[in-house]
This record gives sequence, structure tokens and C-alpha cells, in this order.
Amino acid sequence: MACEEVYLPKPKGFNRIDLPEHAYQALPDTFPYKFKYSKYAQLEADSGENVERYWVNLVYPDYDALVQLTYKNLVDPNNKPEVLLNEAFELTQRHIIKAYSIDESLIQIPNGQVASVSELEGEVPTQFQFFTSDSTNNFFRGALYFNTATQNDSLSPIIEFIKVDIIEMLNSFEWKY
Repeated sequence: MACEEVYLPKPKGFNRIDLPEHAYQALPDTFPYKFKYSKYAQLEADSGENVERYWVNLVYPDYDALVQLTYKNLVDPNNKPEVLLNEAFELTQRHIIKAYSIDESLIQIPNGQVASVSELEGEVPTQFQFFTSDSTNNFFRGALYFNTATQNDSLSPIIEFIKVDIIEMLNSFEWKY
């Protein structure tokens, strides 16, 4: 220790996350709904089990994240609105074991309808979920997921960034009748 300086250990650092300005593009015209989504997300067909025609993922490759989007046509007698609503709330409530809190709220979206959004805090696999419906013909649901073991407090800037994108998606959301 030269020159008698007092050595102090440096505090732990955190990775710097540089996030770009938000930019959006229109969804292709092949869906029964339309919205704007982030230019930093890639639109991919859902490849999970029991996938339906208009189910897609918005994949954020730079952040190892995706927003899974599902759609149900309520005209189909197998798709009962009350069942879909209960399922949406149950899917959120399954996380109550690990969630510190679940903040549910309704937001008025410009198409005149309401979207239900749930923000989950804690080490949960999904930090943000939402759904909207016209209650007679269409039901649309989404959830944000990360494919990483990184703890959610470290992902916080990215979670907030993608939440802004989701809110923009909901604010530009319209049904195509």
C-alpha cells in the first residue's frame, strides 16, 4: 500500500443495462386483432402444446424475454367468457406462493374497452399479465416471461421497459370485426 493511502474495498457493482428508445411497428394484417408492438421484438408463432391459430410470441432476443399472447374467439361455443376470465385470474393467482405482491388494476384503453393488468413482484416466472375482451366475440391474453435464472430485481429495468411496450400495445389495440 503505497503512499500510506487507506485502502477501501469497492462495493459490488451491477451490470449497466442500456435500453434503446421505444419504437413500434404494426402487427401484420393476418390476425383478428391489431396493435403496435416493439421494433425490438420478433413476432413468432407459438410452438407450445395445444397451440391455436392466432397465438403468438413477441420475443425480445436481446433480453431473453418473451410476451406470450393468446386469443380465443368467443363465438365458438367451447370458449365461454366466464371460463376464460376465471382461467386468466387463476393463472395469475398460481404465482401467489412466490410473489411478494400482486397488483391488479383495470385500465381504460382507447378502443373503449377495459384491460385488466396484473403486476407481480418477487421471484415469479411472469412479472406482468394482462387480458382484454369485447365480452361477446373476442378474448385476448398475454404474459411476460424471461428465459433466465437472473433474479427479478436485476431484471427490473428490462421489466419496466417491456411493460411500457405492453401498455403501448394495449393502447393501440383494436378488434377487427
